[in-house]
Amino acid sequence: MHPAFSVIFLTTLSGVGQGLFLALVTAQSYAAVGFIELENPSAFFGIGSLIALLFLAAGLFASFFHLGHPERAWRSIARWRTSWLSREVIVLPLFMGVVFIYGVLHYFGWDPNVLGVSNPLQGQLSLLVGLVGTVICFALFVCTAMIYACIKFLQEWHTPLTVANYILLGTASGFTLATAYAAIQAPHLTTLYAVWAVIITLSALVTRVWSLLRNRRIQYKSSLRTAVGISHSNIVQKSQGFMAGSFNTREFFHGAPRQVFLAIKWAFLVLVFPVPLLLLAAGMGSSAVAVLLAAFLVQYAGLIAERWFFFAQANHPQNLYYQTVG
Repeated sequence: MHPAFSVIFLTTLSGVGQGLFLALVTAQSYAAVGFIELENPSAFFGIGSLIALLFLAAGLFASFFHLGHPERAWRSIARWRTSWLSREVIVLPLFMGVVFIYGVLHYFGWDPNVLGVSNPLQGQLSLLVGLVGTVICFALFVCTAMIYACIKFLQEWHTPLTVANYILLGTASGFTLATAYAAIQAPHLTTLYAVWAVIITLSALVTRVWSLLRNRRIQYKSSLRTAVGISHSNIVQKSQGFMAGSFNTREFFHGAPRQVFLAIKWAFLVLVFPVPLLLLAAGMGSSAVAVLLAAFLVQYAGLIAERWFFFAQANHPQNLYYQTVG
């Protein structure tokens, strides 16, 4: 398939925002049960929510470049009963609203203990909003991933690993950013976030490599015989039927040479996984902001390459007929 950079930035930017929000709720949940102590939580959670919201807004803005008629974007919710895209369009603004409320409650200190002051748990209103937001966050991950995983004839995408990779890669990038943010705003949380970033990144490495190995072994259901409707055992394609390009040749094939395709695969495997892990390990103990920020930037650059490869690797059955010019 042809990788559209508008969709690449939508999925990666929103993934960072979602992961960062999950990191914020994780820290507050730890504090609620007494595992950690929070210093100046209003500023930490308020500013952190603003950063997450900015990433989500940037992703939403990028999505408009994928629309032929942006003024009709509101119509995309009409098929919510059957379309994962329509569900994503509904859930993303809903999630952004919850993140906004979560940040406002923290920043202005509007955070009553809804469970009562005698309850051993810290039942802040903001924590309950955060837990609701966590559910919506995972729903958004699922909606985004299922847009691709539900397409049966694109066998590279049609697997639960697509959903797992979207969740883990987005969450990993958010926790890596949270580590750098904590090093600036709340150094005592740096190690907590760094450990979680390492765990989630390693988990993402397992599922992403698993998906690569799976896709190498795919037995395609389509062939030249099914493409042209001829059952002869010896069919050789000499032409795509016309000499000029068309919508089919532009939108359903990435067009990059095989060397570039393979280079991008190895680039994302290096940039998303080992390099950020090494940088996280180097900056974890010293809370070195520059090193931890570099870990996020490198990982995000790798995620752009990973998402390009994810789209490009999907082999549309029509390419059996339309890719040989002759």
